[in-house]
Amino acid sequence: MGDGGWGVSIIASLGLLASLAAGAAAPAAARDVSVAVAANFTAPAQEIARAFEAATGDHPVLSFGATGPFYEQITHGAPFEVFLSADAERPRKLVAAGRAGPGAPVAYAYGKLVLYSTKPGLVDDQGRVLAGGGFANLAIADPAAAPYGAAAVQVLEHRGLYTAVAPRLVRGASIGQAYAFVSSGAADLGFVALSQVTDVAGGSRWLPPPTDYAPIEQDAVVTAAGRDNPAAARFLAFLRGPAAQAIIRRYGYDVR
Repeated sequence: MGDGGWGVSIIASLGLLASLAAGAAAPAAARDVSVAVAANFTAPAQEIARAFEAATGDHPVLSFGATGPFYEQITHGAPFEVFLSADAERPRKLVAAGRAGPGAPVAYAYGKLVLYSTKPGLVDDQGRVLAGGGFANLAIADPAAAPYGAAAVQVLEHRGLYTAVAPRLVRGASIGQAYAFVSSGAADLGFVALSQVTDVAGGSRWLPPPTDYAPIEQDAVVTAAGRDNPAAARFLAFLRGPAAQAIIRRYGYDVR
């Protein structure tokens, strides 16, 4: 082979090596990741999803609803790859049932309950309106499906008011629907998640003391469907990182 042939061969080889090196150094391919999100976490999840996509290129596909139905759907094979629950119990049950990926669930937020009305002055700063009865109906989320609904019942029971108030309860399928009842005026007032009204001006509200209800620990887990999708693990890691935690705090949650 002449000198020209060797030169072409060497150049081709160097080009191949450079191409392989560039491929090895390239970041992991961006992926879609399907995320089931408890309704109380709608606004922060949307903001976190945008930040996550900007940081990684991965594209979260978010679905919002009540924790109970999401859990049932996942146990029956629904293709959600990450589950952001409104409680700690259901992610742990997924792990115990073999319906989760590797790793334990992580606590990503601790929620706060608020009694809220669009009507200024209706809800006083001590929650006395509940005993006074100056309302036609009170919206809560379904206690069997939504942890915020269970927390609302605990507040009423703690104050000895559940029996008196029960006939006026309007139950939403999720905390999102409970908030819709109140924000639309269909309900005079309601127990909703603080995150839902953090950026809402006007109205009136009362935060029950934390001693009135059990802590609302919200856990997240990669599901069995997300076991082989690296974007699922990346999303869970991002959720526990400083950028996401700053967003979570801004919406009124505690982060520990």
